[in-house]
Amino acid sequence: MKIFDTLQEVQAFVGQGELLSDWITVTQEQINLFAQATGDHQWIHVDEARAKQGPFGTTIAHGFLTLSLLPKIFAGSFKVNNVRMGVNYGLNKVRFTAPVPANSRLRARMGLQACEPLPDNGVQLTWAVVVEREGSDKPVCVAESLTRLYA
Repeated sequence: MKIFDTLQEVQAFVGQGELLSDWITVTQEQINLFAQATGDHQWIHVDEARAKQGPFGTTIAHGFLTLSLLPKIFAGSFKVNNVRMGVNYGLNKVRFTAPVPANSRLRARMGLQACEPLPDNGVQLTWAVVVEREGSDKPVCVAESLTRLYA
């Protein structure tokens, strides 16, 4: 995990490499709970018997489930000390480039593209994020994520 002591240290990290998260397993139980929470019960996600006969040979995670793991990925990849608040500000770009079969292990590569000052002693971070699936040479999600931190 990368530890920054100040927002100035975060600013200095722009363009200086990438962070690599730990692996996260996406289980069928998580997929089912996500379907329940969102109302997206499409068979490719929740019907294991039918999905075996489908295009992926098993159930797959919702793209938005994969995307919703970004806060967990970030929290396990870096920390900024002396910050009173952090918020998810949104996304500029998102693509779901490959399926995530149930029980896949995912991790992310994150590069800090920008760190812009905000009022009230804050900064807006723009992260280039590539989520990888273990055993696949193609990423499952590519996103540009925006977060705001306030010291």
